[in-house]
Amino acid sequence: LGTHLLVELKACNTKLLNDLKKVEAIMVEAAKIAKATIVDVHFHKFSPFGISGVVVIAESHLSIHTWPEYRYAAVDIFSCGDMLKPEVAAKYLVEQFAAERTSAVEMQRGMFLNSGVPIVNKSPIAVG
Repeated sequence: LGTHLLVELKACNTKLLNDLKKVEAIMVEAAKIAKATIVDVHFHKFSPFGISGVVVIAESHLSIHTWPEYRYAAVDIFSCGDMLKPEVAAKYLVEQFAAERTSAVEMQRGMFLNSGVPIVNKSPIAVG
């Protein structure tokens, strides 16, 4: 039913990871360049630092949780169907957050155990 990328962004720009407006703008742009249909956007800044947010798209979602104190962000890109290319969004996010180290796991979602089709998940994939 869909592809789910779990992306680790490590050794990122600390100041950027704590800038609510910039994090939101980068996530929205990632959805746009991946050709997603944006439905809603919600982001929250924690005190003293850290941001969580989601870009809800017709094809599913992009979400982020940042830990500026560790220079780290966890990103999920879940896309249903074949039109959206989550790896395009992932590569954009790596560039924008200036991640020096990255890793990603791709999971195929909605693989039904009784379908007779083997479940194949790819790990890791290149995003940087």
